[in-house]
Amino acid sequence: MSSNKKPEVMSPIKNWASLEACKDYADAVYFGVSDLSLRARTNSLSLEDIPKFASKCHSYGLKAYMTINSVIYNNNLKKAEILVKKAKQGNVDAIIVWDLAVIEIAKKEKMPFFISTQANVSNYKTAEFYKNLGAKRIVLARELTLKQVKEIKDKVDLEIETFVHGAMCVAISGRCILSAYLFGKSSNCGACAQPCRKSWKLIDSKGNEFETQGKYFLNAKDLCMIEFVPELIKAGIDSFKIEGRRRDPKYIRTTAKCYREAVDAHFNNTFTKEKVLKWKKELLEVYNRGFSTGFYFGEPGKEGISYNKADNVSKYEKVLIGHITHYYPKINVALVNLKHKGLSLNKTIQIEGNKTFIEQTINSMEMQHKKVKIAKKGEEIAIKVNKKVFNNDNVFVLKERI
Repeated sequence: MSSNKKPEVMSPIKNWASLEACKDYADAVYFGVSDLSLRARTNSLSLEDIPKFASKCHSYGLKAYMTINSVIYNNNLKKAEILVKKAKQGNVDAIIVWDLAVIEIAKKEKMPFFISTQANVSNYKTAEFYKNLGAKRIVLARELTLKQVKEIKDKVDLEIETFVHGAMCVAISGRCILSAYLFGKSSNCGACAQPCRKSWKLIDSKGNEFETQGKYFLNAKDLCMIEFVPELIKAGIDSFKIEGRRRDPKYIRTTAKCYREAVDAHFNNTFTKEKVLKWKKELLEVYNRGFSTGFYFGEPGKEGISYNKADNVSKYEKVLIGHITHYYPKINVALVNLKHKGLSLNKTIQIEGNKTFIEQTINSMEMQHKKVKIAKKGEEIAIKVNKKVFNNDNVFVLKERI
């Protein structure tokens, strides 16, 4: 039944740094390892990391959900069984699946499971079917309206999860064969090459090419439902899922923060248009392809496509300037090799690595124990850092696009 229960805010994870970025805002995270996940080539977590990662999530008060949601072929069955068992042993809270063979393994191992959006659940009868199989939650198809979501929730006593923010696929619930057909990289096996983000030519059967002015006809805008959080809550959605396991820690932190604040504001009766504008401004400053409301209020038309640019339309971009070469823990100082570009005081930098995410302003820097205001490309500098960093962590400067 629909209710006013506080929904879970769930963030995407690709590495340890992602967890550090969202831990103060999210209620749960979802992650995959390098096998049998739809973001397989993105994940830097390994099979061996599962127990430690789940434990770290729990220490922060977060639930940890693991994806095993790629297409499963005969030669994948043993690997799927190993993953399910490892998730069980590692105290993962639930796995996100859709293949019936994996569901059977999960039931055998008494591992709680959610049904992935890959199952394209679009009606209450299908939801009931999966409930009867033992599913604890269903991630509904992205192609449903809010009215349809509410109808399913009203008819089935089962947790419902929907995407509220992030990339939208041009195909139904991500089940696309275009990447596999063109590049031999299957999106359904976690290796999408994203041909939908490229510019296309229009050529008729006689070979005539139409002038398209470099438009991106298949490039769906990102979903953004921040201003409709109250409506999502009233529909009874149990978990707000943020897409973005390929995106950087700043995106993960910002999206978690904004949706956490929006959910809390609704329950505190402080949700206002002014706050929505502030959250949208923050969301527009991190990676995005422009925003739409997806299918929540009907099928998106041309307003749901970003025709003019395939990639990030944020007014800010990260520019790689160098990497960490040494860290002195007793004094919280890092050496930075400015291999790519120089740096000056008062610039905002980001330091990123598998376990690192720091954003800070450079207030001082030294070269050979002397304070400097400007350092050139190729030089090595010492800077104070807010947290521990590691050798080879990348250092970026945030730059406003012209």
